[in-house]
Amino acid sequence: MNNMLIIPVILPFAVGATLILFAKYRKAQRFISLLASIAILASALFLAYDAYTNGITTLEFGNWNAPFGIVFVSDLFSTFMVLLSAIIGLVCLLFAFCTIHPEREKFYFYPFYFFLLTGVNGAFLTGDLFNLFVFFEVMLLSSYALIVIGGTGYQLRESFKYAAINVFASILFLVGVAYLYGITGTLNMAHLAVRIGEMEQTGALQVVAMIFFIVFAMKGALFPLYFWLPRSYYGPPAAIAALFGGLLTKVGIYAIIRTFSLIFTNDPGFTHTFILWIAGLTMFFGVLGAVSQFDFKRILSYHIISQVGYMVMGLGLYTRAAIAGAVFYIAHHIIVKTALFLFAGATEKVTGTTDIKQMGGLLKTHPWLAWLFLISALSLAGIPPLSGFFSKFPLILESLVIESYGIAFVALLVGLLTLFSMIKIFVYAFWGKQAHTDEQASISVTKLLLPIVPLVMLTIALGIAAEPVFTYSLAVADQLLNPEIYIQSVLGE
Repeated sequence: MNNMLIIPVILPFAVGATLILFAKYRKAQRFISLLASIAILASALFLAYDAYTNGITTLEFGNWNAPFGIVFVSDLFSTFMVLLSAIIGLVCLLFAFCTIHPEREKFYFYPFYFFLLTGVNGAFLTGDLFNLFVFFEVMLLSSYALIVIGGTGYQLRESFKYAAINVFASILFLVGVAYLYGITGTLNMAHLAVRIGEMEQTGALQVVAMIFFIVFAMKGALFPLYFWLPRSYYGPPAAIAALFGGLLTKVGIYAIIRTFSLIFTNDPGFTHTFILWIAGLTMFFGVLGAVSQFDFKRILSYHIISQVGYMVMGLGLYTRAAIAGAVFYIAHHIIVKTALFLFAGATEKVTGTTDIKQMGGLLKTHPWLAWLFLISALSLAGIPPLSGFFSKFPLILESLVIESYGIAFVALLVGLLTLFSMIKIFVYAFWGKQAHTDEQASISVTKLLLPIVPLVMLTIALGIAAEPVFTYSLAVADQLLNPEIYIQSVLGE
């Protein structure tokens, strides 16, 4: 049964390699891609259920026992992230079927799409820091290709910045890995937790911890290392922007939460207080960028920055309820942010622009598009009874309980400014006088809405069923705050 852990990684890799052979056969690529995405989702559902009912399981490759061999670990957090990845992968693929230009499909869109999912799922499941680096690189190399598909001047220019910052982060990642191996003699995450727990030289470990935080902060778009994101995510087609906006930055956030709850826990008074400050600054400056913009996709891109601040806020508070809130918030944000980027793509399909000042009247001509967008927008802002409210509530409440009033104030202020910016989109793009032509008004978006509707239903369902979802998040937090469970499962100690 442990062999199932490899399915979310080996299946997209095998499918991506196979699709290279069908690069010129559009229908065959779509058919294979759809079947593979459904299979990945089914395997992710099984792993999540198995982790919840049977606890942590491991897969050791080549009969090399940990910490000497490569190991995959399925705990509640990793399988939850794999499940979210599978959902978003399927939804964005369906949207791509309706929107990606045939010429772009011919240039290996689908192979790179599945290679990216390979890297994402591998990063979630691996139990080894060097293999985390490897899967990050698989993910990033695929994203480099996807972000330039189409070859417009804007895409090529911004993708260079995206590649440059990530190459630098990768070099720094290797530096951190080398230092950590030199200090501890291991890179297995569970073994690192044991070795670091036995060490007293905290000074060197703090330096290494900060190196890793900087690496993951670059990839997760935390303050002040988020400058590359808004323009990079603006250029690609909507399906790719939605996949990136919903999923890619969360891999960096996952890595921060994993390493700073399992490995770098020797001085939380320093590391987690620092993380809390970064969370507040990320939320504040990210939302200021969103408020200042009048472009649909750029507003959403800046909101990626502001919203990841809530996720690391939970880690910075470092309590059971706060980490559970962060886990809940990750699920909420992945779902809602993906939906909003897809709404941006559907709106652009009708109006031919993403500048909201040139839009207007979509509520009259495309009411379903307008009202479904409004539900997702209100969820992002944290309006009850949607998922955004119930994921933010434990974070703010817990910050008040432990008397971290500053971060609570910032979180509430950012929520208000988020609401302002999302209502601004609704007023400019969907309200008011019709700005698009009658020919544009006749464009049907029904096919485009079909893959988005499940995401909107999910954000409603996560709000209505907030109690069982938060109970699950608490179980995830319990595993994260008790690393000996992870260590015991991997090392058998």
